[in-house]
Amino acid sequence: MATLSDIGVAAAINILTAFAFFIAFAILRLQPVNDRVYFPKWYLKGLRSSPIKTGGLASKFVNLDFRSYIKFLNWMPQALRMPEPELIDHAGLDSVVYLRIYLLGLKIFFPIACLAFTVMVPVNWTNTTLDKLQNLTFSDIDKLSISNIPNGSSRFWVHLCMAYVITFWTCFVLKREYKIIGSMRLQFLASDQRRPDQFTVKPQILNFLVNSVLHF
Repeated sequence: MATLSDIGVAAAINILTAFAFFIAFAILRLQPVNDRVYFPKWYLKGLRSSPIKTGGLASKFVNLDFRSYIKFLNWMPQALRMPEPELIDHAGLDSVVYLRIYLLGLKIFFPIACLAFTVMVPVNWTNTTLDKLQNLTFSDIDKLSISNIPNGSSRFWVHLCMAYVITFWTCFVLKREYKIIGSMRLQFLASDQRRPDQFTVKPQILNFLVNSVLHF
């Protein structure tokens, strides 16, 4: 059976792993060799030039400005405070959707966690079913679960009602978020500037298609 120490170790491993990937992302973002990967829209708009073309051999691949490593997380508060239309123009629609996914997780799981701790935990913890069973190994964590409720107890109705409440809340938030993101996507496509080369068929391709049809 899982114990509090087991859950703590698992949580610590996940948190440290996520933090390590986050630090790696932030450091790789500063390297000149990855500049086009992290700032593609700036290159398309002509607002940024490749740092590889200037400087010495080492500076083309590694950022030698140690001052930039001190403030390598300054972009986070700016990105969170930036309005969504400005963020779309700055980093693209995918970046806004990516941030909204994290906010969506908070909108779904934070109310569910509060509801579970205030309603379901007292319902499960106040029973003594596991204490009465003999030759059974369990931990304090198991007392918080549905296994601590005796068979035929009316407290199962609480779990049933909570299942409907959680399902309804999750579907409601997902539907609302999907509607917002869908509207943002349509506005983004409608406001996107069209280029003739996106719709013009090149002569070589046109000749190939015509010849293929004639020979067919």
